[in-house]
Amino acid sequence: MKMVMAVIPKKYGETLLSDLVHAGFSTTFYETRGGMLRQSQLTMLIAVKDSEVPKILDVIKTSSQKQNQRLHHGFGLKGGETNKISPDDVQTHGSVVIFIWSLDQFELS
Repeated sequence: MKMVMAVIPKKYGETLLSDLVHAGFSTTFYETRGGMLRQSQLTMLIAVKDSEVPKILDVIKTSSQKQNQRLHHGFGLKGGETNKISPDDVQTHGSVVIFIWSLDQFELS
């Protein structure tokens, strides 16, 4: 299983949420604030099977392109890697930032 976290501008949240539901995904989301301008964002958390990661990225990418947003991927660090997103690579308006990490354990109760 993978956890996909997408941070998007709040004004685009309903469209992305609708696109995700239409594609068969469910998501938990909450409002967040941060960055230099302290603008309102939505953070969406979506747990998916490993094989569904390309599909969910495609849904997010397609939804983002409809709304003229840039898509950025977070980098998982392994060992001595120093892959980072530079502040110059991320726009403060109209951007979607995506982080993906592995879920070692997943329980429903």
